[in-house]
Amino acid sequence: MNPSSGSVSMKSEKRMRGDRAIDVVGVGNAIVDVLASVEDAFIDEHGLTKGAMTLVDSDRASFLQGVMPPGIEASGGSAANTVVGVAAFGGRAAYIGKVADDDLGEVFRRDLQAVGVRFDIPGARALDGHATARCLIQVTADAQRTMNTYLGISAYLGTDSIDADLVSLASYLYCEGYLWDREEAKDAIRYAMDVSRAAGRTVSLTLSDELCVDRHREEWLELMADKVDVLFGNASELCSLYEVDTLEAAADAVSEQVGLAFVTMGPRGSIVVAGRDRVQVEADELGAVVDTTGAGDLYASGVLFGLSQGASLDHAARLGSIAAAEVISHMGARPEADLVKVARSLLE
Repeated sequence: MNPSSGSVSMKSEKRMRGDRAIDVVGVGNAIVDVLASVEDAFIDEHGLTKGAMTLVDSDRASFLQGVMPPGIEASGGSAANTVVGVAAFGGRAAYIGKVADDDLGEVFRRDLQAVGVRFDIPGARALDGHATARCLIQVTADAQRTMNTYLGISAYLGTDSIDADLVSLASYLYCEGYLWDREEAKDAIRYAMDVSRAAGRTVSLTLSDELCVDRHREEWLELMADKVDVLFGNASELCSLYEVDTLEAAADAVSEQVGLAFVTMGPRGSIVVAGRDRVQVEADELGAVVDTTGAGDLYASGVLFGLSQGASLDHAARLGSIAAAEVISHMGARPEADLVKVARSLLE
């Protein structure tokens, strides 16, 4: 991998690169998102943890969905959002996740395929009543999103769901930290990482959430030592991972473990950690911030698309910034504008 050289063409969707049929393959929780705008009083009334992702059982999910105001439904999940973003840039993307053989599972599959993401896994028969996963997202006036997730069958992703041929063909493997809660899912991620590395591809991991970091810190530090090439996370997550107080200290620590780290800092943009080098990229703005759902996911999509096309580090991070700016300008975690056109206009 040589991500620090070259440039990216906005017409790259028309170009094939050797035997690499896929630019990015994502592995994660296959979830249908349900988003609605609420007042802060709703968060308090129902004892929700504002700005965080909380796992809930089927009963709790059904209750919250019943009391939420009408909103938007769309197939989602962190890694799924990212590969959709890659496809929106014109990249070739694929996804690996587990859905049930139910209505929501079919909706999820159709949604991904409709935007050009390869998703071939058939719906699995529900296990002990586990249905396709859903995430109930409450968006407050300050654009913060509070997520309550019923993982359903998505958490039962195992090594048998990993298409080794597909992973081997992808230039970049992108693994979602949210998935790291069940042993069989951990085995699946480790297996996918091993397959990718054996094929000479690049492995990336997203920290996903500070609560995830707290749950899995030791395992993830071990994982990064020998399986991860590129790490994604925000400043708080990275500081939590290394249990330090400053981003500078966290950047120094992560540089000892992975080749590249892309760290988002909200309105202050992002920083790329590449060994001793630090590349800071300003945040882009497309308008008022409406909903921060998916900002980190879409940032990763721009970065991964850029790197897969041979972009420089600052160019790849800028594409990430552009994608994040687009997605926070409206409700929902999927891009609504043509990211190829948006990127071209801002970069020019």
